Amino acid sequence: MRLIEEFQHREKVFDFMMPNTSPALDVSKGYLLYLEDISVSFDGFKAINNLNLYIKEGELRCIIGPNGAGKTTMMDIITGKTRPDSGSAWFGQKINLLEMSEPEIAQAGIGRKFQKPTVFEHQTVFANLELSMAGAKGVFTTLMARFSASQLDHIDHVLNQIGLKQQRNLLAGALSHGQKQWLEIGMLLMQNPKLLLVDEPVAGMTHQEMDRTGELLSSLAGEHTVILVEHDMDFVRSLANQVTVLHQGSVLAEGTMDQVQSDKKVVQVYLGE
Repeated sequence: MRLIEEFQHREKVFDFMMPNTSPALDVSKGYLLYLEDISVSFDGFKAINNLNLYIKEGELRCIIGPNGAGKTTMMDIITGKTRPDSGSAWFGQKINLLEMSEPEIAQAGIGRKFQKPTVFEHQTVFANLELSMAGAKGVFTTLMARFSASQLDHIDHVLNQIGLKQQRNLLAGALSHGQKQWLEIGMLLMQNPKLLLVDEPVAGMTHQEMDRTGELLSSLAGEHTVILVEHDMDFVRSLANQVTVLHQGSVLAEGTMDQVQSDKKVVQVYLGE
């Protein structure tokens, strides 16, 4: 009964895997995401304030900032969970994110991983990836499906990417915290996203798991575009060529980690100087 309840609870995840009716993704200008003049308020509090952010195709961009800087709200806007009061949000040149629902945005090629991993704990690692495969129509349909050789090859490829090939037949609930994080990234990769939004993936990890997570995210850049929200500055330094600092819902600074850490405005925000 527990397994059935788990499937029913997660059935809505697979509603995102509908036939794609979005315009073709156009990145001819080299940029995958455009956020322009975005503002949103909650009960008078301006969570996002005239935000402008541009993400190139294939880059790994780290977003940092103090609590309340607007990082989560920004991701909510990109994925359609929150509608801004003003501004525009484009995925490539032609896909207007503000005219789309959350499932449509997911199907267009944007995947989001939250801080706490959410996997099918009573299913194997392999089955978790099966159930997440792009094009699935629902949990029970997927369980009864026969997969083609190319689909099985895709699962094997993702298992190699996330470093869980040896754990393919292990129940997901038996994985370590870090391995569950990697599995959830793998579940997103099964849907072939162009843009991955990853929220604080290394919280609670061992140093070894953090190193492996950095290697994984770096390997995804290029084929995918990755936006990483993270508080661990050492981890950010080890990863990103480009860092964006948010403060009070706006971009405070952008550049390399060395550049933003030496920016007087950033020092003042983080250290209160």
